[in-house]
Amino acid sequence: MPATKTKIAGVEFDSYVLNASGPKDATMEELEIIGHSGSAGIMMKSCTIEPREGNEEPRSFDFADGYIQSMGLPNLGYRKYVEFAAELKKKFKKPILASVSGFSKEDYVLMVEAFQKSEADLIEVNFSCPNIKGKPQVGYDFEQSENVLASIDNLGEKPVGLKLPPYFDMSHYAQMAEIILRHKISFITSINSIGNTLIIDPEKESAVIKPNNGLGGLSGNRVKPIGLANVRTFYNLLGGKVSIVGVGGISTGTDAFEYLLAGADAVQIATTFEKEGAGCFGRINNELQEILEKKGYNSIEEVKGKLKYL
Repeated sequence: MPATKTKIAGVEFDSYVLNASGPKDATMEELEIIGHSGSAGIMMKSCTIEPREGNEEPRSFDFADGYIQSMGLPNLGYRKYVEFAAELKKKFKKPILASVSGFSKEDYVLMVEAFQKSEADLIEVNFSCPNIKGKPQVGYDFEQSENVLASIDNLGEKPVGLKLPPYFDMSHYAQMAEIILRHKISFITSINSIGNTLIIDPEKESAVIKPNNGLGGLSGNRVKPIGLANVRTFYNLLGGKVSIVGVGGISTGTDAFEYLLAGADAVQIATTFEKEGAGCFGRINNELQEILEKKGYNSIEEVKGKLKYL
């Protein structure tokens, strides 16, 4: 079968598919399940300085072709994930990815510095959590993005990446790409869930989740066209200088192949993992291998970014 080995920011991954920060990655038990699965790496929960309970229940809702949630970053606090990184590194021969989500520039500096000294291989800086009441997404505030990145540029040698919100305007893509290229960003993860969406239960005549008057982040199959557009646009703007991890609506090998054509170096799986469990990583990667073989490709490098235009 064709190889699906890949690299993110110079770090080698045995396959194209890994878990996204968010579902089922908050505790050591959950992370060990990912470690034993076909996920090419172990992405840990986006963490904050202090542990968080998150938003009130019900805060997530699963429907046929998607998922809406307003979790509010429930996590054990960054110190725990620094410990987990060391334990996971001993148990599994896979890259360990940390994810940090700060409420201030100082938060980001403290956590990035801590993970630079940890056993994590990559550090994902979350600029895109859409579910913290009263807190804007950093990725939509370009001045704030610039300030945060300037403060974390020289904290260590481990590759640092950004988890970005979805963009919809070409000027916003261009502004963020310019900021990324000015700083020591080695990869981007695109996209996070689409914030402030609403699902209504017509029988009950009500919203389906409780926080924020029913508004939450949308993920799953419905968001794939937006994820593909973001990956492709950043692929063109960043000119191969930054690795790209595609996220959004990936449930089959065909979905992963589309992200590969768009220019993604790897893909992360969230909603399908939530719905199906850890078997999804190996299944999706196997399906991708079958597509590559059927089309006569020997590696992902032969396909990556080769999207044709009409």
